Amino acid sequence: MRLNICFTPTLLGTALLLTSAAHAMPEPHMNALVDETIVPLMAEHRIPGMAVAIHVNGERYLFDYGLADREAGVAVDAQTLFELGSLSKLYTGLLAAYAEASGALALTDPVSRHLTTLEGSTFDDVTLLELATYTAGGLPLQVPETVEEPAVLDYFRQWTPTFAPGTHRLYSNPSIGLLGVVVARRLGDTFEAAMNEHVFTPLALEHSFYDVPESERAHYAWGYSADDTPRRVSPGVLDAQAYGLKATASDVLRFLEAHLDSGALTPALQQALATTREGYVSLGEMTQGLGWERYAYPTTLDALKAGNALDVVLEANPVKREEPVLSAESPAFFNKTGATNGFGNYVALVPEAGIAVVLLANRNYPTQARIEAAYTLIERLNEAP
Repeated sequence: MRLNICFTPTLLGTALLLTSAAHAMPEPHMNALVDETIVPLMAEHRIPGMAVAIHVNGERYLFDYGLADREAGVAVDAQTLFELGSLSKLYTGLLAAYAEASGALALTDPVSRHLTTLEGSTFDDVTLLELATYTAGGLPLQVPETVEEPAVLDYFRQWTPTFAPGTHRLYSNPSIGLLGVVVARRLGDTFEAAMNEHVFTPLALEHSFYDVPESERAHYAWGYSADDTPRRVSPGVLDAQAYGLKATASDVLRFLEAHLDSGALTPALQQALATTREGYVSLGEMTQGLGWERYAYPTTLDALKAGNALDVVLEANPVKREEPVLSAESPAFFNKTGATNGFGNYVALVPEAGIAVVLLANRNYPTQARIEAAYTLIERLNEAP
């Protein structure tokens, strides 16, 4: 295990003004806290390697555990790239919000306004916001295996909804994938290039990739299946937009830190970050943002587990539209899970407490265990003197 502590003065403005924010913890105490949480977690779920990144009120702590490549004996380190899975949706949501803030589109626009191929289809009545919140009417979890990239818009044109748009939430990769297609076209570039220009570069995310370059391949961790087979994610239709990002824990933490203090960024990007944290439709105690799933703060472990339960992820559930939308500035606990067949991840953001937590692992272990580990860390950090 390696602990690296960095002071990040460019990200402090908001967090230090929060009187309820947690205090940064002395290094030995932080080291013990994270070890006590992560070492048993890895043992119980046979996780080969993990990277943990924590921001506490102006200080960042980076921890590395175990192996990125068991066969070669390569340890996880600061440069290790993990597959983020559906954490990628946070970035796609931000790019969509940036496109709106810069005047390229409105999230209330119907999808077909920006994709003439879909004129006269269901998407005349589905908005970009409904794509972003999985409320288009029942788009499935995955694009059918028979659909290939060149024909994906034909698939959407022929698709018919099960529910009226805006009434039910069904978690969907195609939904976010189509949103990314529209946003990239409105920004006049490929999705990957638009993300690099408008998100990665201004946020200084230098170790975040959709296609890992040759110069970084040695840092790309192997994931491990339930039977310990080494694996990496396979290319898929609309994969970049929904689950295709690879990044270091430090880069993911930097993405979260931008939500704690965006003061050095352009007004459009500041607005976009806030837009992603707004709450649009609610299901129980969880309210859907753009990528982010939010809970009134303080929240409970039971509420977080309920909002990430399989019946919420895999089934269509009726939702309540929030009118007006819930403010990005109201006290909230934000979280998102992400996984591929070989990786399991979780991020949590609590602006009111000045805390962000990143857990990246090269095994897809149970979501509930990820939530419990992060919640334990946040509770302990809040208790620190």
